[in-house]
Amino acid sequence: MPPAAELTTPAAEGLPRRRFTVAEVQALVAAGVIDEDERVELIGGDLVPMSPKGNDHELVKTALANRWYRLPECDLDLAIATTFRLSEDTYLEPNIVICPRASGLRGSTVANVLLVVEIADSSLGYDMGRKAALYASFGVRELWVIDAVLLTTRIFREPTADGYRDAHDFGAADRLAPLIAPEAFALRLDELELS
Repeated sequence: MPPAAELTTPAAEGLPRRRFTVAEVQALVAAGVIDEDERVELIGGDLVPMSPKGNDHELVKTALANRWYRLPECDLDLAIATTFRLSEDTYLEPNIVICPRASGLRGSTVANVLLVVEIADSSLGYDMGRKAALYASFGVRELWVIDAVLLTTRIFREPTADGYRDAHDFGAADRLAPLIAPEAFALRLDELELS
């Protein structure tokens, strides 16, 4: 697990902090202290507000989900807009997580998740920077960050504690193929039905 100091936010330097665990945040939601639909992530025990989802973001997410849900039966589960627990004090809210059906979403961990997709319209720098570094430090083997406005994608592979060793950029007309099932899941963003 990454050192806690690298996960902390720069806010309120010098003041004592109250760190939370995933279980405590879940209890706060159950008690109604945090609204169930409030968009936050937990990073190293710090609650971090997320940017609101824009229209382009939702169009791309829906089009990707529709495309991949229509695939012939395979041994993979597709989770949309899920809470992905990375440790007892860190969870992120990726747009799509793909894991083996045998483990199921309940049993999905960083060790068996096959692909994480982040779609950004206003949070591109955060998703390609800090969030990508977090995914890499926890060992997520493949991450796609899609710019919902320009329809470009950066694919990250080969995670290390210091980030991804391999990162390549693709345009809207380029063929994207994840390692999990390159032929079945391959697509071009300019061919998605964005309506």
